[in-house]
Amino acid sequence: MTLFVGIPACTVMVKTTRQHATPARYGDALIIASRAVPLLLPPMGEMMLGVLDRLDGLLLNGSPSNVHPEIYGVAESLTPDLHDRDRDETTLPLVRAAIARGMPVLAICRGIQELNVAMGGTLHQQVQNLPGKRDHRGGPGSPEERYAFKHDVALNGQFADLMGCSSIMVNSVHQQGLDRVADGLVVEGVADDGTVEVVRVADARAFAFGVQYHPEWHVRTDTPSRKIFEAFGDACRAYAASRG
Repeated sequence: MTLFVGIPACTVMVKTTRQHATPARYGDALIIASRAVPLLLPPMGEMMLGVLDRLDGLLLNGSPSNVHPEIYGVAESLTPDLHDRDRDETTLPLVRAAIARGMPVLAICRGIQELNVAMGGTLHQQVQNLPGKRDHRGGPGSPEERYAFKHDVALNGQFADLMGCSSIMVNSVHQQGLDRVADGLVVEGVADDGTVEVVRVADARAFAFGVQYHPEWHVRTDTPSRKIFEAFGDACRAYAASRG
C-alpha cells in the first residue's frame, strides 16, 4: 500500500521570485520512518481542502515564519517580518478539516502552533522574553549545533505510552510557543520551564499529536524521534485501509 502524506509549503522569495518550498528533511523522515510518500501542498488557501480526499495523512511542518497574531486576537505583531499569511490561510482550514474527517495529523514546531490556533488557542510571540522561560531559539552555530538536543521534556498520557518512557531529550528551535491551550487539546509534554512541548487532540478519531520540537532532525539516530514517525505511518495505513 502506497501512503500519501501532505506537507504544507511556505511562501518564500528567491531573489525576486515568489516560490513555494519547505525543508526536505520532513519528506525524508516520512520516507525513512513512516514509509509514506510526501506531497508538497502549495499555500493557496481554502481551495486546498479538496486535496484531503487524496491523502492518507497531514504533516504540519516547521517554518521560519510565525502564525499572524491577528488570527488569535492580538493586534500587535512582535515579529512583523516573519509572517506568511498564505500559509496561515491554508493550514488552519486544512488541519480542522483533517481532524474532522479522522485523518492522522502530526504537527511539528510551527505546526503545533497552527494546531492550537486552529482549535481556538493563543500563542506567546516571543517565549524568550517571558519571565522564567529559557531561550528556546536554536542559537548560533552549524545546523547540527542548532538542532542538537537542548533540554528535557516530561511526558504523560498517551504520548508517554507511545514513547515508552516518562521523559525525553529534545532540540529547541523556536520563539513562538503555546500560551492558552485550546480546549480540545490535552497537554502531554512540558519542558522544565513550563513551555508546552506536546499536545494531543482529545477527541480525535486517529493519531493527532503536536510537538514543539523537531523529531524529523534525529529520525535516523534517536529512538523516540523515530517512534513518532513510525506511529504516524501506522495510523496513516489504518486510515487508508478504513477508506477502502
